[in-house]
Amino acid sequence: MLSWVVPGLGLLCALIALVWVRRLSRSLDALKQSYWELRYEYTRLRSQMASLDPDQALSGEAAPVAPPETPSVSFVPLSTIRKKDK
Repeated sequence: MLSWVVPGLGLLCALIALVWVRRLSRSLDALKQSYWELRYEYTRLRSQMASLDPDQALSGEAAPVAPPETPSVSFVPLSTIRKKDK
């Protein structure tokens, strides 16, 4: 009797795992579908924005960013700093 119970439980566990994996696979497919729909919608809206305002379409930001200011002194020799400390 025990020789039939152990394989039966193994088969039952395998069937439960198969059902679980199929359900998970369907939810993953739905998630992939939603991702690609969202990506398509984003690209479509982005191209609409580009046709409305081509200046902002290139940068992708609301306002252009100014380049950082250059420092007034680019190099200070270490020997001048040591002389000041003495």
